[in-house]
Amino acid sequence: MSDINTVDLRGFVSGAMNEVFDTMLSMDLELAEEGVQANVAGERIVGSVGFAGKAVGSVSIQVNDAFARSITAAMLGMEEDEIEGDEEVHDVIGELSNMVGGDLKSRLCDQGLTCDLSIPSITTGSDFKTEPKGWERHECLVFRHQDQVALVNVYVKTNG
Repeated sequence: MSDINTVDLRGFVSGAMNEVFDTMLSMDLELAEEGVQANVAGERIVGSVGFAGKAVGSVSIQVNDAFARSITAAMLGMEEDEIEGDEEVHDVIGELSNMVGGDLKSRLCDQGLTCDLSIPSITTGSDFKTEPKGWERHECLVFRHQDQVALVNVYVKTNG
């Protein structure tokens, strides 16, 4: 079993995000340099999945409402004005977090840190923040697509 501190979380998540955005959305992403801080302004949507087993943690993807609608339209092969409501957007952002989380889960399992993935959850709003508490590792990655930003937070620790 690998030590969670030697696992390349940034590389794993960056690879998964680029793969999903390229393959499923035909969108190019650029990973900001390590240490770059960014905030998602206005109404935000956060898709999260948790994992539990030898590795315990979560992956969350946070985007603003406009980027969430662009992602939804791209994934569903439609124009943004054809999106009928928040449910479609929430389903797509949940599925996006599920795909990235599933890729990370697979890579953790390959490192001997076997775990199972939860179903996605969605948080929406404009007045909230997340804080890492009690985790061995926390990675925050900032991705850019044109003038849009996606924040990905990974929280992880070993169990036992």
